[in-house]
Amino acid sequence: MAGTDKQREAARRQLQKKLEQRQLDEAKRRRTTLIASVGSTIAVVVIVIVLIATLGGNDSTKKAAGTSTPTAPASSTAPTTAAASYPCTWTSTGSASRKVNVPATTTPPKTGTAVVTVQTTQGQMTFTLDRSKAPCTVASFLSLVSQKFYSNTPCHRVNTTSIFVLQCGDPTGTGMGGPGYSIPDEFDPNGKYTAGTLAMAKATAPNTGGSQFFIVYKDDPLPPDYTIFGRVTAGLDVVTKVAAKGSDNANGDGDGHPKLPITITSMTAAG
Repeated sequence: MAGTDKQREAARRQLQKKLEQRQLDEAKRRRTTLIASVGSTIAVVVIVIVLIATLGGNDSTKKAAGTSTPTAPASSTAPTTAAASYPCTWTSTGSASRKVNVPATTTPPKTGTAVVTVQTTQGQMTFTLDRSKAPCTVASFLSLVSQKFYSNTPCHRVNTTSIFVLQCGDPTGTGMGGPGYSIPDEFDPNGKYTAGTLAMAKATAPNTGGSQFFIVYKDDPLPPDYTIFGRVTAGLDVVTKVAAKGSDNANGDGDGHPKLPITITSMTAAG
């Protein structure tokens, strides 16, 4: 009997060890599963954050098509996409800040100039638009002028450090508005943004210009990715006066809303 008892005790101990080991293995498995679950959750959160950062709208490089904004240059490299071909393409981008029609033709004139008189709360300016350089852009701009799209529109952005521009053309004053359609790029790979240059703002994607434009008030290092469609031939001092007062730096690096507010009260075109 004594031998039998010893065998039973040994068997019991062996079984107890197996049970204890099984419990340890189960606890380890649960910890592993929990860690994997937490890791997966973190990965999903990271992916969501990246997608929001990539797709979300915004000022500067964050703007989507139809909510265009010029971007400070990372380098002075040539544009990566070619200028759009003529005839012009007007592409719907959704709701407009003010209801307007697209330009009446896709084959506007490719020669000559047009003069636009710009009344603002800080003084008068004259824009001379060059059809030979950007016929589609000029046609769209003049169409918007004729429909009074720009009347009572604030210039919502001035940059005084990395680039030297005053940006206008969004009736909402947020930098997110547009005419409800986009226009083709017509940039010059050799274009220079000297003081007085008029150019279209756009998102980083090609052919995303709309109504927003910028005025260069000091020779600027921007890369030639933006359509130059004319010049300020009178009244550039209006822009330099606004720039001299600086910005609220809402976007950082001297980039923000003008401290000296300026609103386009009306535009009239001739030619």
